[in-house]
Amino acid sequence: MSVMLKTLAAALLLGGSAMAMAANDGQTRANELLNADPQYRETWQDVVKKEERLPEWVMNLSGAAEQMNAVTEDKNQYLVGPLCESEATCKSQRLILAFSLDKKDAYAMLVDVPAGLPADKSPTRHATYRFLGKPDQGMQNLLMETLKKDPNWY
Repeated sequence: MSVMLKTLAAALLLGGSAMAMAANDGQTRANELLNADPQYRETWQDVVKKEERLPEWVMNLSGAAEQMNAVTEDKNQYLVGPLCESEATCKSQRLILAFSLDKKDAYAMLVDVPAGLPADKSPTRHATYRFLGKPDQGMQNLLMETLKKDPNWY
């Protein structure tokens, strides 16, 4: 009976740890990454240093952001989430960002929609997409799928 009790206690402890990890999952926001860890800053600088004509908020990952989520792509885990210069500008320009959990790789998709697009026009059909960090097709698909989860994106 005591062996069974120990097994149950161990299972509860492990389950509790998994729940604690899940509760912490997704608490990171894109606009906090560069200040959170120098490795994020170094990796992001490598991504944007050769890019031309990027907005300041993209270079600095500053602005309005929602919580990032842990996502698996090709057996690797990434923190993925959106960033906008401000909530008001999110409809016309946003960045979908993916950082590997080891902080060594970063990819992004900058989405531009013409300003003043009428509400009855689909942003999907009028948007332009610019990929940063040379994502492969699987990562491009992941970034696009993240964008499609936005209820305002149709």
